[in-house]
Amino acid sequence: MAMTAVEVRGPRVSDAERVLTRDALTFIEGLQREFGARRDALLATRQQRWAALRRGATLDLLPETATVRSSDWKVAPVPKDLEVRKVEITGPTDRKMVINALNSGASVFMADFEDANTPTWENMVSGQANLIDAIDRKIEFTSPEGKQYRLSDKVATLVVRPRGWHLVEKHLQVDGKPLVGAFMDFGLYFFHNARRLLDKGSAPYFYLAKTESHLEARLWNHVFNYAQDALGIPRGTIKATVLIEVVTAAFEMDEILYELRDHSGGLNAGRWDYIFSLIKKFDSRADYVLPDRIQVTMTVPFMRAYTELLVKTCHKRGAFALGGMAAYIPSRRDPAVNEQALAKVRDDKVREANDGFDGTWVAHPDLVPTAMEEFDKKLGSKRNQLDRQRPEVNVSASQLLDIHVPGGTITDAGLRANVNVGIQYLASWLRGTGAAAINNLMEDAATAEISRSQVWQWVHHGASIAGGPVITAELVRTIEREELDKIRQAVGDDFYIRGRFDEAAELFEQVALSKDFVEFLTLPGYDRLD
Repeated sequence: MAMTAVEVRGPRVSDAERVLTRDALTFIEGLQREFGARRDALLATRQQRWAALRRGATLDLLPETATVRSSDWKVAPVPKDLEVRKVEITGPTDRKMVINALNSGASVFMADFEDANTPTWENMVSGQANLIDAIDRKIEFTSPEGKQYRLSDKVATLVVRPRGWHLVEKHLQVDGKPLVGAFMDFGLYFFHNARRLLDKGSAPYFYLAKTESHLEARLWNHVFNYAQDALGIPRGTIKATVLIEVVTAAFEMDEILYELRDHSGGLNAGRWDYIFSLIKKFDSRADYVLPDRIQVTMTVPFMRAYTELLVKTCHKRGAFALGGMAAYIPSRRDPAVNEQALAKVRDDKVREANDGFDGTWVAHPDLVPTAMEEFDKKLGSKRNQLDRQRPEVNVSASQLLDIHVPGGTITDAGLRANVNVGIQYLASWLRGTGAAAINNLMEDAATAEISRSQVWQWVHHGASIAGGPVITAELVRTIEREELDKIRQAVGDDFYIRGRFDEAAELFEQVALSKDFVEFLTLPGYDRLD
C-alpha cells in the first residue's frame, strides 16, 4: 500500500518548517506503520499482567528466559564519548536549559521529552529544533534581561529521552489515529541528527523510559534496526540506556540487556518512578502501603536490593550502571539549608560510587561538582567501573518486594506535602513547564506520580495518619482547600488565576481520588493540553 502523508493537526509554531519536513514525516510514518500494532499489543500485555497481579499473581524471574540469564554474553562496546558517565544532568529541551546543561561540566546531558517535559505541541517541535542547533553548535539564547547564553568549547555528551510507549502525539495522525509519541521523539531526532552526530565523532544516544519488560526492549531494538537500515547507517550505531523504573522490569534486567545487546548503553536506577510503579502494580494490596515519601530512601530493603542487583547484572554483561537522581535545588539565599542538603547529596553519591555505579544523575548544574567529586575520588583515572564485579550480591524475588520501611509512618505533614506538591506541579505542567522547582526540589512527572499515588493508596486502603485520623477522600479535599489557600497567599490572586491552580486541583483529584487507579497522570493531563 502506498504511503500517505502524516496529517499535522498542531497549530503553527516556529521551527515547524525545518523540523516537520516531508521526508522526516514520511520517516516517522514508516515507524508507525511498521511497529504501531506491536506497540498496541505490548500495551495490552501490560494490562493483562497488571490484572494478574491484582488477582494475586506473584513476580519472579521468568522461567522461559533462564537460558539468557545463565549464558555467557556481553553487550557491545560503546563509542568513546559515552564511556565516561560519572555525572549526568537531566532536563527539558528548552533553549536556555539545553545550553546550561551542555555547559554544566557534567559528563552527559539527558535532553528530556518525557517526565521533565510538558508535551505541548510547541515544546515538542521547538525541542527538536533546539537539539539540531545544539549539535550544529548554533544554539544561542538571550534572556529578557539581556543575558546571553552560548555553548562552551567543551560540552556534555548528548543523550535524548523519547516519551514512553504509553504516550501518543495527538497533533500528528496516521490513518486517523494519533502517532505513538516515542516514534515522533525518537524518529525526528534520529532522522535529522544521526548523520550529523556521526560526522562529529559521536552517535545517536537515547534513554528509554517506562520499559516494563524485555519484550518492550525487543520492540525498541527492532525500531533501531529499521531506522538505521532506512538511513543507511550501520546497525549497532544507536546506543540506548534503559531506565529500570518499573518493578516488573527489575525481574528482567538480564533479558532487557540481552534484547538490546548490540545497542545497549546500560541500565539506570530510576528511583522515583520505581517507587510509583510498586504502588501502582500492587494497588490492590493493603500490605504494600508505603509511609511518607521522604521516608522511602535508597537504603530501605526493596530499593537497596534493586540497585545492588542492577550494578551486578550490568557489570556482568559489560554494561553501564547509572545511579539515581539527586533532585535538590541549591538555595542562593540560605547557606545553612544548602549545607544540610548537599551533605545528603554527597552521602547518596558516595554510596552509589562505592556500590560500583559508573555514574549518577543530578537535576541542577550546581550539584555537578559535588557528585563529580565523589565519583572522581572513587574512579581515579578510570573512565568507569565496568571492571567492578559484585559476586557477593545475591538478591531474591522476596527481597525485591520487601517494602518494609523500618520505623515508617504516615504523617499529617507527609499527606499535606503530597497534596501541595501534587497540585503545584500539575499547575506548572499545565502551564507548559514539566520540571518545576518546588520547596528546593526539582519535581517532575515521576515525583508527582508518587505524591498522587500515595494519596490514592492511603485513601483506598483506609490508612491512618500516625496518632491521627483515617485518611479519607473528605479529609484529602479539606487539606486540598487549605493548601490551595496557602498557595494563593504565596503567589497572589492574579497569578493564582493565570497559573491554573484550580484546574490542577481538579486534575489532582481525578488521579488521586478516583475509584480505580489511573495508570499515568499524564494521560488525563494530556487531554487538558491544546
